[in-house]
Amino acid sequence: MLDGLIRYSVTANINIFYIYQIPVRRLTETDAAFWPIVRRAARLVCTTPEFDDLAKEVGLKSHKDGATDPAERAHLRAELDGLVAHLYGITEEEYAHILTTFPIVAEEVKAAALQAYHDVAKGLIK
Repeated sequence: MLDGLIRYSVTANINIFYIYQIPVRRLTETDAAFWPIVRRAARLVCTTPEFDDLAKEVGLKSHKDGATDPAERAHLRAELDGLVAHLYGITEEEYAHILTTFPIVAEEVKAAALQAYHDVAKGLIK
């Protein structure tokens, strides 16, 4: 998401001025999107014993609850993308367009992200 935003803002060079203008949402535990995003991100990050403290802090038992299977990791990334797109109020048309701007991303990855966007809208992903 941020990659696409920066690519639309920058013409030739990037500097810290562009980074400071990025509208990054600051979620708190009271935001509905907070825990769904945190849990998925934690499962992607907490895959080795070094992350056990973080895993416990966000409600996982240990790094063993982390996702190491490539298919499961891809699914979690797609869900995160769908959740974040909704968090920023991106429409389906805008999201579909954003996905087309990543030429090296495999089509199945883009399709999974778009499906996750639909699943979030239907309330299937929480």
